[in-house]
Amino acid sequence: MSRTHKPGGRITFVGAGPGDPGLLTVRATEQVCTASVVIVDPEVPESVVLGSSALTGPDTEVRPAVGEPADVAKVLIAEARAGHAVVRLVAGDPLTTDAVVREALAVARSSVPFDVVPGVPAGTGVSAYAGVPLGSAHFVADARGDVPWAVLAAVPQPLVLHATASHLGAIAAGLVENGLPGSTLACVTAEGTQPTQHSVQVTLDDLEQAAGELPGPLVVTVGAAVGQAAKLSWWESRALYGWRVLVPRTKEQAAAMSERLRQHGAIPAEVPTIAVEPPRTPAQMERAIKGLVTGRYEWIVFTSTNAVRAIREKFAEFGLDARAFAGVKIACIGEATGQAVRSFGIEPELLPVGEQSSEGLLEVFPPYDPVLDPIDRVLLPRADIATETLAAGLRERGWEIDDVTAYRTVRAAPPPAETREAIKSGGFDAVCFTSSSTVRNLVGIAGKPHTRTIVACIGPHTAATAREFGLRVDVQPDVAQVPALVDALAAYAGQLRDSGQVVPPSKKSKSKGRAAR
Repeated sequence: MSRTHKPGGRITFVGAGPGDPGLLTVRATEQVCTASVVIVDPEVPESVVLGSSALTGPDTEVRPAVGEPADVAKVLIAEARAGHAVVRLVAGDPLTTDAVVREALAVARSSVPFDVVPGVPAGTGVSAYAGVPLGSAHFVADARGDVPWAVLAAVPQPLVLHATASHLGAIAAGLVENGLPGSTLACVTAEGTQPTQHSVQVTLDDLEQAAGELPGPLVVTVGAAVGQAAKLSWWESRALYGWRVLVPRTKEQAAAMSERLRQHGAIPAEVPTIAVEPPRTPAQMERAIKGLVTGRYEWIVFTSTNAVRAIREKFAEFGLDARAFAGVKIACIGEATGQAVRSFGIEPELLPVGEQSSEGLLEVFPPYDPVLDPIDRVLLPRADIATETLAAGLRERGWEIDDVTAYRTVRAAPPPAETREAIKSGGFDAVCFTSSSTVRNLVGIAGKPHTRTIVACIGPHTAATAREFGLRVDVQPDVAQVPALVDALAAYAGQLRDSGQVVPPSKKSKSKGRAAR
């Protein structure tokens, strides 16, 4: 009788880097994406674990490593022999950690094949994020075990030491007693490469007292190179570093804004205030699509990316593509909407040159000319709650309008209680409003932001709505675009810092909050 043989799996030791999920290498991401089982090191930060979980498939099992290296190795080998692709996700670089090296040696003694994907070492990665240049000659050691202090005091600086707060006194004593001056500079960094990274620069004499309350694993850099951090600090010196910024957008639209906020150092919190749903009856949209195909329209005017998406989805439903726009001129109310049209492979004929709004588009929209325009009709697909400004303005210019509900905006469910409390109590440093509906709906589902919270609005209509609700508008960009909105908020934060004010605003005591709006 023949026996079926299950093909063996493979083990991959993957370095997760020091904490920033963006430091996962391409190869590491590929391995996590295709793994059946991911065994996670306890020191891998939660941000990386959550990010890795998002990369995995629905059937991937993610669980912590438990026990001694021999115990973990047994689990890895058993899973691989069961035919699974196994990833051992570890902090930093796999083969620079003694416990992981013992796991790898145990796996090597078995018949199971394995790979190693190096990661950014925590010592060098965190020092770089703290702005400390290690140069080509530096020494890395772990101060959490038996340490040959005489040897470390004699090696070329800078020294990079892995530690916790409880080890700082021993580091200072061990190095000073073996010859290093107490005035030697040291940089202690907690939560390195993460949005909450915090670095403290001290001397060895003050090391334990000045940095003893920092949480979690620490990286301590010792030597004259620490003096260069004031010039090379780039991570913690970004304009919005440490700011918690509320992003009240739909989940689909929040990603670009959140990423730009992260580039400026902020910690975005996405709270959907509206949900986009199809119209209650499809008949209007179906007639509009038929009109596009049969040449009913001279122009189609897109007022939002949601309108572009709605048309595109209808095209897909009817088996159409960008060729359905043949002979139709396209106008867009702003650059973001124009980019959405360009994703069709089409260049819009008309965008506002100044204000990115209905009024801005009307300023440049041509009047109907019976000699030059063979068709007098404009398709205007938009939200069910859109204002009449644009449609009325087009009619004044002689155009016939097919004003079609392409999608509905409905109020989203309230966020969790802790988020609502943070909004009302000043737990968020800023909020970025991108439309009047985001203002109305945020107040409706979560309440008004605290007076301490900086309010940024994308354009004049959104700002006017915010003021109607009693909010003070602090930031409004010259151009009504998401990147410009975020950059304007960053510039405002820089102005606050330059003027000597406490930033982020949430660091102010509540008793010192600004006057009520």
